[in-house]
Amino acid sequence: MKTILLGPNGQLGSDLLRENGRRGEPLAIVPVTRAELELSEIDKAIENLGRRDFDCLINCSSYHRTDEVERNAQLAFTINAHLVECLADLCRRRKAQLVHISTDYVFGGNPNSDPLAESAPKSPINVYGASKAMGEDLALMTGADVVIVRVASLFGVAGASGKGGNFVETMIRIGKEKGALRVIADQTMSPTSTADAAAAILDMLARGVRTGIWHVVNSGTATWHQFAAEIITRTGVEATVTPIGAAEFPTTARRPKYSALDNSKLQSEITPMRPWQEALDAYLAAKGYR
Repeated sequence: MKTILLGPNGQLGSDLLRENGRRGEPLAIVPVTRAELELSEIDKAIENLGRRDFDCLINCSSYHRTDEVERNAQLAFTINAHLVECLADLCRRRKAQLVHISTDYVFGGNPNSDPLAESAPKSPINVYGASKAMGEDLALMTGADVVIVRVASLFGVAGASGKGGNFVETMIRIGKEKGALRVIADQTMSPTSTADAAAAILDMLARGVRTGIWHVVNSGTATWHQFAAEIITRTGVEATVTPIGAAEFPTTARRPKYSALDNSKLQSEITPMRPWQEALDAYLAAKGYR
């Protein structure tokens, strides 16, 4: 299947390329970087992509620097919403499939105590989440074959583009430097390995999934404090990990108090997803921490 991959240098994009190679390249992937194609210039981007031959377009690209996005709403909605609509429309005209990567941040406005299913009402509380939620809706409204893949709290070998490394690397670095961490304990999410998410996405494409929304996350939930504590324990870093409330660590953009995703649809129809603790162990081994 001839496939264009937008955002190939990020954590998920790079693991999609790696996993596809490991499987003998079932997808003929052409990676398209931001240096080759400026996605904020929508008309030029669509014209460029329209000249290419493809059966599937995987969009791992987004404007995702959450606090920065809060101050740049117009650019966020351009890249995360209106571009996505145009990508979907291009795929509709080509009779190709769009696999669009979305986020748990489309949720957050309502308190929850159980992981959120694909059908749960969206309730974003920041500009990033709102722009991604609109992108989902606009893409699906085109009538194209659109597969929405919601991921969350990603950690991958490539690190988080533009964020100075992912959460795992940040906790290890600060733990080593300061010997003490203060981490938010009243926000719950789904820690997810990009290696596992990439494998699941390739499994989905191999099964020929059609239009719909899928939660592609590792099993289990955690607060950021619980996640950090496991990172420190598993790496043997000598550091304390103290729980704090989000109010003690104010940010420009509000973060969801609860955005854990229910992956039971994926597990029952496509592939098992291991607990995030096991995925973390595999990541740490790959990085040479274990």
